[in-house]
Amino acid sequence: MPDLKFDVLGIGNAIVDVIARTEDDFLVQQKMHKGGMALIDEPRAQSIYAAMGKAVEKSGGSAANTIVGVAGFGARAAFVGKVKDDKLGQSFASDIRKAGVTFDTKPAKDGPSTACCYVMVTPDGERTMNTWLGAAQNLYPDDVDANAIAASAITYLEGYLWDPPHAKEAFRKAAKIAHDAGRTVALTLSDAFCVSRYRAEFIGLVKNGIVDLVFANESELKSLYETADFDTAVTVLRGDAKLAVVTRSEKGCVVVSKDGVVAVPAAPIKQMVDATGAGDLFAAGFLFGLARGRDHKTAAQLGALAAAEVIQHIGARPEVSLKDLAQKAGLPV
Repeated sequence: MPDLKFDVLGIGNAIVDVIARTEDDFLVQQKMHKGGMALIDEPRAQSIYAAMGKAVEKSGGSAANTIVGVAGFGARAAFVGKVKDDKLGQSFASDIRKAGVTFDTKPAKDGPSTACCYVMVTPDGERTMNTWLGAAQNLYPDDVDANAIAASAITYLEGYLWDPPHAKEAFRKAAKIAHDAGRTVALTLSDAFCVSRYRAEFIGLVKNGIVDLVFANESELKSLYETADFDTAVTVLRGDAKLAVVTRSEKGCVVVSKDGVVAVPAAPIKQMVDATGAGDLFAAGFLFGLARGRDHKTAAQLGALAAAEVIQHIGARPEVSLKDLAQKAGLPV
């Protein structure tokens, strides 16, 4: 087995989030499905941008947010994702490196612009996303560094990668390299609509052991098993997965394994501001805990702490040291 270089390496869409506060009426006018993520083309992206009013630009992308969170706990983290060599692409690369993450993916010189996600945040903190994948969808297997994957304790993949065909190939390549090196492969289901597009394939990844750890929220889990009953879905998940974590917003989460189901409460918050990145940062804490050999309950507590931090401000990346937060909460880092 190669020497360990990274605790967690993430592969995902490199995206810049354009975030604006809005009312529910705006979502209706724009025919957006509240709480979901829609893939859009460049003309639609331009029309949304023109209509959305004052906005804040922040580097994002689901797996990228998670990996920034992992680094925030003090772990060794790396990210693989495609940007174009344009203004937003340079901004993304600068931001993720400043966060302490190794980011060596070569930017595209031509082709579509760097990916953008237009995030509408309603007064209840719910986020509705419209994503122009742009350069992100041109992630190819050749962008995956076999040596880096083999030297990572956990390789973390986002379900959104299943949309572009070449990214799907990169996903499978990374999983095989990781397992050949005796490492762990984790997957986040990303979005209930993403699950509905690839349900059979996702179940196959879990049942066939291509993925060792699955992250899902309640709606994604119900979509995966086509049931409205949470307990039924958890029972089936327990039979299929080696290890899974299902987040349930203010209800906390459940850790599902062959040994049983463990419920862990959410961390307290003062005010819910923006749900963007809650699942991403939960995964960061759990992955950090797992990579450092913590038990599942402690890993979930670290996840809950990180999720609580990110939902109390606009944007999907931490604004304070997660390592310091964990230490103040008496959790091991």
